Amino acid sequence: MGYKVGVGISNKHLHVSDADLETLFGAGAKLTPIKELVQPGQYAADERVDIVGPKSTFKGIRIIGPTRPQTQVEISATDARALGLDVPVCESGKLDGTPGVKLVGPAGELDLAEGVMIALRHIHLSPSEAEEAGLKDKDIVDVQTFGTRPVIFQDVLIRSGDPHRNEFHIDTDEANAAGVENYQEVEIISGPK
Repeated sequence: MGYKVGVGISNKHLHVSDADLETLFGAGAKLTPIKELVQPGQYAADERVDIVGPKSTFKGIRIIGPTRPQTQVEISATDARALGLDVPVCESGKLDGTPGVKLVGPAGELDLAEGVMIALRHIHLSPSEAEEAGLKDKDIVDVQTFGTRPVIFQDVLIRSGDPHRNEFHIDTDEANAAGVENYQEVEIISGPK
């Protein structure tokens, strides 16, 4: 294969629905963009909440905008253990069977029935990038990292469509294990499985 992609490391964060945003921040609340992200239209918002688990609380966790139809909390396996939750690895937006958690904002709090997940590692590609790589949406590939602790990440999901842009998303646990940093290049080494 040999197709290169840049790394984007995801620290714990959440996406919120419009209704949950108002519960946490008050009626009429809107997200305040402070930094554009690599994926078109996505941004780090100024708004933060506390995530309260059975064993611990994470303070001031950033919301990523824009709002979504369902609130989703993305953490690593290390974060899950710290919170005291049994959290599955799953594709973004596929939240059936995920645990809930308490979210606390400046104007209110809510108990999510579900929505806490460890994101399945994935690669974003625009349609033209996917075509160039010989891939399509939902393909599964392997990715080689480079450096002092090289690893091969197996079973990486391809997410292609508008608006996507070349980026390999892994969480902080995976990045630390592989010794990779944001924007570092890695390589797709297998065709679709």
